Parts: sequence; structure tokens; C-alpha cells
Amino acid sequence: MSWSIEYSKDADTFLKKQRHIKDKLIGEIKKLIQKLQGETVNINFRKMTGDWEGYYRIRKGKIRILVHLDFSASVVFVENIDFRGDVYK
Repeated sequence: MSWSIEYSKDADTFLKKQRHIKDKLIGEIKKLIQKLQGETVNINFRKMTGDWEGYYRIRKGKIRILVHLDFSASVVFVENIDFRGDVYK
């Protein structure tokens, strides 16, 4: 099963502004896909609660990546990427 990655406008804008860390962040999303496929990888992700119920948070240093997983269509939708103080707003 092949997973695809889709980005929201906000996430795409952040990646364009932060070009120096873009590859690291995309690598973290790919690690999440590997984890979902049953591989053993080291990734810090957690299921969200409250207003963000149904989303998952990937933590990479001071940056947070909020994703929604569509298991039926095998799609990882990246809702938002930002520094930890601003991502949940």
C-alpha cells in the first residue's frame, strides 16, 4: 500500500519560508508513513485531543507538524507546520 502526502496552504507556505529545514520535516512525515506500514522507526508522534481530535502531532525539535491520516485512501494530509508556540492557534 502506497501512501501519498498532501499539504494545506499554511503548511506549504511554512515549507517555502523554511527551506533550510524542509528536507528534515518531509523526512519526519516519511518516517510516520514507515511507522504506519509496520516498520520500526524512531519518531515522536502523538494522537491529539480536544479541538484537534482526529489529528496527530509530529514533534521535531521546536517544530510541530499536525497531520490527519486517511487510512481508507492512504493519504497523509499535513494541516499545519509551525513552531510549537504558534502551531495550535
